[in-house]
Amino acid sequence: MKNKNILSGLARAVIVSALLAVGAPSIAVAAEKNSMRSQLEDPLKAVQDAVQAKRYKEALAKLDEAESKVSDPSPYETYILRRLRGSAAAGVGDAATAIKSFNAVLESPLLPPEEKLPLLDALVRLSYSAKQYPQAIDYLQRYRAGGGTSAATLELLPQALYVSQRYAEAEKELNAMIDDLERAGKSPTEQQLQLLASCALKRNAQADYLAALRRMVTFYPKKSYWLDLILRTGSQPGFSNRLNLDVYRIRKLTGTLDGASDFMEAAQLALQDGFPGEAAGFLKQGYDRGLLGKGPAAEIERQNRLKALVERKVAADKATLADGERQAAKLANGDGLIVTGLNYVGYGQYEKGIPLMQQGVAKGNLKDPGGAILHLGYAQLVAGRMADAQKTLRNVQATNGSRELAALLVILSRQATE
Repeated sequence: MKNKNILSGLARAVIVSALLAVGAPSIAVAAEKNSMRSQLEDPLKAVQDAVQAKRYKEALAKLDEAESKVSDPSPYETYILRRLRGSAAAGVGDAATAIKSFNAVLESPLLPPEEKLPLLDALVRLSYSAKQYPQAIDYLQRYRAGGGTSAATLELLPQALYVSQRYAEAEKELNAMIDDLERAGKSPTEQQLQLLASCALKRNAQADYLAALRRMVTFYPKKSYWLDLILRTGSQPGFSNRLNLDVYRIRKLTGTLDGASDFMEAAQLALQDGFPGEAAGFLKQGYDRGLLGKGPAAEIERQNRLKALVERKVAADKATLADGERQAAKLANGDGLIVTGLNYVGYGQYEKGIPLMQQGVAKGNLKDPGGAILHLGYAQLVAGRMADAQKTLRNVQATNGSRELAALLVILSRQATE
């Protein structure tokens, strides 16, 4: 088993470079300004030269020899000895000795104030690389409290908290970091967002996981992230099955309909809800992507039957669209106008459908106001009216799942204008 206190070559190089940047006072200058016996001056100068030349084993051997020359080192001699031993130990990958030595230096009143933060930074990296996470967390918190601002260093805090199974604390740190980045007009890294999502999963906090996924698709709109987000959104408690077709609509927009069964199910739902034009659109995309029209003969036959049914429904529907529009206008509520308008949208007739839907919303007395506004926003989005879509979708307040789907459409509308 690998000793967790042995640093890897890369970590060793980075940390030693940081420690050498902190440096140790010139031994000659130290001898003049502080109490250092002459029998230590030349040996310690040789140790320092060996460290700077990266001859760390030689430095440790010379350091042992130098220490043997004095049985009662002064406070300043002890301080210098520990600084040199810390650098040499880090150089050979002995994290435990390096941490112990530099921790003593950190607590010494002889440490110049301006060197405290760089030393804390190095101790963070030493302890983190050695998987000494509780120590790393302590040093990180002290580093930040002391005014440390290195993003590369501070990013280790939520990671150390995570591997220490302190998930809520890690999530809090990540949210604060990501909020700061967004306020500064910067993007969080994909790793930060993945860690944020993992924290929520570890805590079984589904709402927080969904929030993390929304951020992931905002900055890194991978299909796998979108699919996870859409499916989990549609499976939340209280999600209305009347919105199942809307889930497929968003999957179509995000390219996450990945199998023949997805397109078949989406087309069937569209038919059931009275949108044959939209059903035809789902099937067309499935055939265009080569996912329909192949496979076992029985499956192809089933697909052909559905395709023929959709074609018949489209023909019949187009013959009655105008009459349906007139009948919808006579209703006391706006539901008929919403459905008729959305049906036109399914045929790509946005200039005809969207005004009808707007009339329906204005007419009111709707069975599902949230769903109606969601559908209007969706129609505006697929018509390319992104600003209108965002304005509309932000007004969806229903708790049956419409508001959550509206939030996904807002993300898509923003990405379409970037």
